[in-house]
Amino acid sequence: MSLKKRGVMIVLSSPSGAGKTTLAKLISKNKNNFISISHTTRTPRSNETEGIDYYFINKKKFQDLINKNEFLEYAKVFNNYYGTSKKNIISKLEDGKNVIFDIDWQGTEQIKKKKLKYKLITIFILPPSKKVLFNRLSSRDMKDKLIVEERMKQFEKDVLHWKNYNYVVINDDLKTCYNNIINILDKEFNNKKSNYNKNSIKDHISKLI
Repeated sequence: MSLKKRGVMIVLSSPSGAGKTTLAKLISKNKNNFISISHTTRTPRSNETEGIDYYFINKKKFQDLINKNEFLEYAKVFNNYYGTSKKNIISKLEDGKNVIFDIDWQGTEQIKKKKLKYKLITIFILPPSKKVLFNRLSSRDMKDKLIVEERMKQFEKDVLHWKNYNYVVINDDLKTCYNNIINILDKEFNNKKSNYNKNSIKDHISKLI
């Protein structure tokens, strides 16, 4: 009797506004891929739904979950907390389902340090330019427009973590970026490495910062 194949952990990270959440949702439409729904203390945006985009909780409840060791990873980002429930993730992975994480570099490092028995693929997403990033952040609802400047300042720190990921892709065109990620995943699922030009990424980073 053959053992059931375990699922794969797929991490998408990016500076705020580079498109990781949109891409995660697109990838989750593929069979056997499921998005990890994080807990957050952030206020919901106008287009977000409880239990679909996030589990929205207060800081006291979040701290209770930390104390009970309920999180696989958690981080403080722009004065709000985000965390991934350990129980739900492990259950899906053991059932052979792939789990997509829409998290930042802090959460990624925590997952890597845990050295879990599941295959881990980490992908960092970059915007085509700072101007495009600014426009994307500015197009969100009014509350987000008030903190665009703060997120742009954080951008130059976040983007430096690209080198700690297995792969880096540029989200210039959403469909192209999505296809690039799917190609990476297809190869990884078949235990093949997908190469990318690190020198061109370094050049792109130098232009961004």
